[in-house]
Amino acid sequence: MNKEKQISGLCQLSAFLLNFLDRTPENYNENDEELLLLLRKSEIENSWFTLENQKFALRQWANLLTEEKLNQWLSNYKTPVHSKKVGLILAGNLPMVGFHDVISVVLSNHIPMIKLSSKDRQLLPFLLRKWNEFSEGTVPFQLVEKLEDFDAVIATGSNNTARYLEYYFKNHLSIIRKNRTSIAVLKGDETEAELQLLAEDIFRYYGLGCRNVTRLFIPEEMKVDILFENFLNFKEVINHHKYANNYEYNRAVYLLNQVKFWDNNFVMLKEDSDLFSPLSVINFSRYSSIEEVEQFIRENEENIQAVVAKPELGLDSIALGEAQNPGLEVYADNVDTMRFLEVI
Repeated sequence: MNKEKQISGLCQLSAFLLNFLDRTPENYNENDEELLLLLRKSEIENSWFTLENQKFALRQWANLLTEEKLNQWLSNYKTPVHSKKVGLILAGNLPMVGFHDVISVVLSNHIPMIKLSSKDRQLLPFLLRKWNEFSEGTVPFQLVEKLEDFDAVIATGSNNTARYLEYYFKNHLSIIRKNRTSIAVLKGDETEAELQLLAEDIFRYYGLGCRNVTRLFIPEEMKVDILFENFLNFKEVINHHKYANNYEYNRAVYLLNQVKFWDNNFVMLKEDSDLFSPLSVINFSRYSSIEEVEQFIRENEENIQAVVAKPELGLDSIALGEAQNPGLEVYADNVDTMRFLEVI
């Protein structure tokens, strides 16, 4: 019964968010004003969380939280009979990045003990309170500063942090997530519209997420100019002071070290085999056969979150422009959180 109320509450939360996003400010009600104030406060606390990107994240979630999508997702799992306390150490690189973990724990009949990131402290508590309100008070959760008295833990951090977390939680059931990034493979015949969709995969959230593309594979004969031409919809990223600082620093380093790169005044392309690239830089390499790309993917599987490519390339990939639109069944680090929560 509680799960039915919780699912109904998520659907009502979706409607609430869509109403807010589709209204103009002059038509806001009291709840809308409260949410807008939180969004502005969140942007003040973390300048990466612009209003645009926060609203983008809210709309992505609102579109996911439908009765059909929720029931289809949950139909793949059994609901544990006994509730456990699950500690959640959330990341703060993207707005609401820990929300999937929270709803997974609640809908698995467990109680999330949530340690918020210092970079994302406003929006998630508001959404949880709204969800609980819409669910007739059936959504259990605890916001904590320190994890104590828990049965399992799900933690997200950098590779360095992960080593500490793995040691600290070595005696507990756990999922410890590390750094990941995404790649894109171009066939060479992409239309301008498709390359503009690729720009969304690269620049949304300023490139700070594990689903952002930081590494490109392009055919040997493809010119990089066509990429720059179709990235222009995101040229405003350079007006963000933190992004601009990264761009200027990396550009200066490359010039000082006489490193070859291509530049369009807001992003740089660098021919480099590394999977990870600095913010404001996209690494790329040219391939002569798709087998080269497949080998790279196999060798770097543990560090790749998503592969973006046209389906005819025959890779296990998602479509251009879809990197920032994962479904409920898509999990960070490709570790099935719901399956983990079934057995704790």
